[in-house]
Amino acid sequence: MNAGTSAEVLALEGALSFDTLTRVLEESRAYSARPDLPDRLTIDFAAITDVDSSAVALLLEWRREAARRGKGLFFVNLPANLLSLAELYGVTGLIQPCRA
Repeated sequence: MNAGTSAEVLALEGALSFDTLTRVLEESRAYSARPDLPDRLTIDFAAITDVDSSAVALLLEWRREAARRGKGLFFVNLPANLLSLAELYGVTGLIQPCRA
């Protein structure tokens, strides 16, 4: 990594579901509005307790926003049920999960 590249790990906790989607989207928009937004962000899902199909939409939204801003975005420790939903919807390649 060169000296001009910044990186962070964001650890998520709790549920990613329709009930929490609005809050998580608002928090992520506030995070991405930071003037010191890192060049590379890894989002760690190890402490996620529950997901539904809205979590897949959320990851796709984050992926679009990162691409729009020219930032690297990496997802690690994705729950098996989230990966199953992504596979069911045919978007695993768009989510691009990483191995931790």
